[in-house]
Amino acid sequence: MGTFSKFHRFREAGESANVNNVERFGEPVRSLFTSTKLMTVHHRIEITDSYENVVYRAETKFPSLHDKTDLYDASGNHVAHMERKLLTLHQRHFVTMEGGPSFELSNELFHLVKDIINIEGLGWQLRGNIMALNFELYDEKEQIVAVISQKFLSLHDKYCMDIYQAQYEPVVAAILVTLQHMIRDREEAEAASSSSSSSSGS
Repeated sequence: MGTFSKFHRFREAGESANVNNVERFGEPVRSLFTSTKLMTVHHRIEITDSYENVVYRAETKFPSLHDKTDLYDASGNHVAHMERKLLTLHQRHFVTMEGGPSFELSNELFHLVKDIINIEGLGWQLRGNIMALNFELYDEKEQIVAVISQKFLSLHDKYCMDIYQAQYEPVVAAILVTLQHMIRDREEAEAASSSSSSSSGS
């Protein structure tokens, strides 16, 4: 279990912060958790705190060619708008914060084990480990902003997010939702490619 937890850092609400995160970065100032809810008209992601209170909700309308998604706080106030850019070699998603900055997530190509997602407009970088389902978010000064971890084999696409710079919480929440959409897009593309290869080979 110790070896597994070293590389896989997901935890449920109410559980202690991962020991490896604490050793590297200290105790997070706040932790948030997500669970995806599939609905007929909307694709909804709920983000809750350590006491399972809803803090943010993200909703995507279907059909949506650009994967247009909006993030709201618990009171229903609009926090951010996200959408996907089409016809590009890179995965690109645009994020516009309500009354705040706009930025773009661009996935670098040709990384076999690690994912590097540049956050243009902020100068941040999201560095991931596909095998371990862990991602670390760094600001323009190379300071840790958050650690994001995905639950292994979860039907509800669960994530936990340990935040180390509390002032960026809404931005981090928007980045997390966008990351989930980018991972889903990649999985769907890989499944389609695999299905196509199987069909052509049969």
